Amino acid sequence: MTKSTKGSCSCGAVRWEANGEMREVVACHCKQCRKQTGHYYAATNTSNDSLTITGDDHLTWYQASESAKRGFCKHCGSALFWKPHGRDYTSILAGSIDGDSGLELKEHIFVADKGDYYDLDDGLPQRQQ
Repeated sequence: MTKSTKGSCSCGAVRWEANGEMREVVACHCKQCRKQTGHYYAATNTSNDSLTITGDDHLTWYQASESAKRGFCKHCGSALFWKPHGRDYTSILAGSIDGDSGLELKEHIFVADKGDYYDLDDGLPQRQQ
């Protein structure tokens, strides 16, 4: 049986469904992720083939770098996606999942850029970049 995970933005204009496995959650502490979300970015991902987005006319993509873009609802501003160019997956913010995810936080990345107002003391692996 294929696992189905669903999610949405805060106002419900953009909805997504992933039919397949989701990666465990990674917390990214880079400056771009902190600026976009106001804290750090906690995301899972899934293959592009298993992801269906509805309400994509309410979705805005921001070209964040030469290598990736970020998707958010143009109405409520909810950050939803991070999509690298030329790759076969899309990262999905874990907070956009509707209901329980069954996922766990597995690591922290770009900890060299983390904010000075919080500590990382959960014992999970930390990568500087």
